[in-house]
Amino acid sequence: MVTQEEIIDKLRLCLDPELGINIVDLGLVYSINIDSSKVGVLMTLTTAGCPLESYFVRDITDKLKKLKGVSDVSVELTFEPPWSPTKMSPESKDLLGFVN
Repeated sequence: MVTQEEIIDKLRLCLDPELGINIVDLGLVYSINIDSSKVGVLMTLTTAGCPLESYFVRDITDKLKKLKGVSDVSVELTFEPPWSPTKMSPESKDLLGFVN
């Protein structure tokens, strides 16, 4: 069975094309659910009007389906709680010039 760590490693390969930072370090991934060979990702976007929803869903699905033991991927978007820069990793904040 696939592990949470394997999924996170793959999600770190999913880059925000505008910022060049992965979705995990941006704090966009809220939770990961593994049910046998099915993986669910609950995530948000930096803004509710972000036009990249379909891009992220496709990229996440493609990458996670390459993992051994993953047969199905679902990506659910939520805006509760809303994303804010406080959700970013310290490294991402440094790259984007946010002051901690």
